[in-house]
Amino acid sequence: MALKLYAHPFSSYSQKVLIALYENGTPFEWRQLSHENPQLLEEFAALWPMKRFPLLVDDGRVVTEATTIIEYLGLYHPGPAPLLPADPRAALEVRSMDRFFDNYISTPQQKVVFDSLRPETERDPRGVTDARTMLDTAYVWLDKQMADREWAAGERFSLADCGAAPFLFYADWTHRIDPSLRNVIAYRQRLLARPSVVRAVDEARPYRPLFPLGAPDRD
Repeated sequence: MALKLYAHPFSSYSQKVLIALYENGTPFEWRQLSHENPQLLEEFAALWPMKRFPLLVDDGRVVTEATTIIEYLGLYHPGPAPLLPADPRAALEVRSMDRFFDNYISTPQQKVVFDSLRPETERDPRGVTDARTMLDTAYVWLDKQMADREWAAGERFSLADCGAAPFLFYADWTHRIDPSLRNVIAYRQRLLARPSVVRAVDEARPYRPLFPLGAPDRD
């Protein structure tokens, strides 16, 4: 039975898993979530009441959360491009960087975006300011980390880069990376040139008008 991925192409966490699938050429069945297909949404909610995607189904086994899905694929559907090193010490660095991008790039970026979707009376200006400050701090830290690295955890594209690609992509739209942070900008450009990332970005292009802050005319 084919792997089934419940996801949406414009979702950053969906793209994280899609990039991993594309890196290894792993076949899967797209279960693209859409309000135009309420039956599929009901099917998804029955599998995972939290209603957070992406979600992977493998012969009846339900796997949630993007990082867990990517590690699951490495264990049960390995491909030619391992995304987590076999050496536990090297794997620890990959996991550490993966958590960095989840917690300090994606989380504050989404805080700003989700706040913009609220009615004016329900917005959280202080929270948005804190989120933007966190992004600035994260960008500066990452710039130092990437001074002597090609990819997030060293010389090989990994799980951490699968998340970094969509998270930095949308973060720069949301809160522009300062031009002085050349290492971060160069890293983002390398990510966006990666074939697996290009494919994920291109699949999401039709949905750019949905970006609540206004998608910039670039990338």
